[in-house]
Amino acid sequence: MRLGNQLQKLREEQKISEEEVAEQLSVSVQHIHKWENNKSYPDIQHLLKLSDIYKTTIDEFIKKDATLQNRINIREEEKKDDDELFHPGFYIGIVIMFLGTFLSLIIGNLMIMMVTNIAGMLITCFYKDILKLLKDVKKDFYEQG
Repeated sequence: MRLGNQLQKLREEQKISEEEVAEQLSVSVQHIHKWENNKSYPDIQHLLKLSDIYKTTIDEFIKKDATLQNRINIREEEKKDDDELFHPGFYIGIVIMFLGTFLSLIIGNLMIMMVTNIAGMLITCFYKDILKLLKDVKKDFYEQG
């Protein structure tokens, strides 16, 4: 059972309105509505408060929601990826810098070298941030559609 369905069921069993829960958590009713309709997940602090309100544990929330478990696992895998010293972006950036330098020597245009070196350095340094940005844009696009 998805977390949102659990939250709605527990709230209805205790005969509490969305407004009352929102007030106890100091959030808007829209947050409660989104959580209960599986549009978003509450953060850990709100889960702790919700477990107190509904007299259950966070463990129960997580165990019953496979989607939430997968999201937690994905984030742990992303953290492992952050430990890699030489990610693909490092190699891509270095190749772009060398190609730019090589092309500028052949053509004789220093502007090519400057632009490609800057692009290569940016890719080398911010590869993971660029990928994360693209993933977030893709996620937002699909969530709105």
